[in-house]
Amino acid sequence: MADIVSNSKARRDYHILETYEAGLVLRGTEVKAIRAGHVQISDAFARIDRGEAWLHNAHIDEYSHGNRENHVPKAARKLLLHQSELRKLHEATAVKGNQLVPLSFYWKNGRVKVALAVGKSKAQFDKREDIKRRDADREMKRATMQRMKGR
Repeated sequence: MADIVSNSKARRDYHILETYEAGLVLRGTEVKAIRAGHVQISDAFARIDRGEAWLHNAHIDEYSHGNRENHVPKAARKLLLHQSELRKLHEATAVKGNQLVPLSFYWKNGRVKVALAVGKSKAQFDKREDIKRRDADREMKRATMQRMKGR
C-alpha cells in the first residue's frame, strides 16, 4: 500500500482520533493525473452534506493529454463510505474543534482510496511541544550514536 500523496499538515495541525478508508468517485482524466502524481491534498478537507461525504479543495491537475472533457482541478469529489461510517463521522464532526481531514491517497486493488481521519485541532502550544519532543528525541539518538562510535 504505497501512498500516492500524503498530507503532512494533517498530523502537525490535528490530534488524529479515528481513521477510515474511503473510496473516491473519479473521472478517467482524474485517475490518469493521479497516476502521474499530479495531486495535492495539503489544504483538503471533507464534509458530510445531506448524508453524503464530500472531499473539498483537493487539487488534481488537469491531465496533460486530456481534451475538452478534462476535469476541474478543485472540484468537490464524492467519498464512498458505508451508512454506519457516515453516521459516526457526522456525530464526530458535530463536536466543536473536530474536522475530517484526508491523510493520504493510495492504491488498493487498482482503485484510489483515501485515508480519512477525524482530527481535533491542536493549539499553538501543542505544536511547540511536539517540536520540542521531536528535537529531544533527535538529540538522544545523536548522543547514543556518538557513544556507540566512541567504543
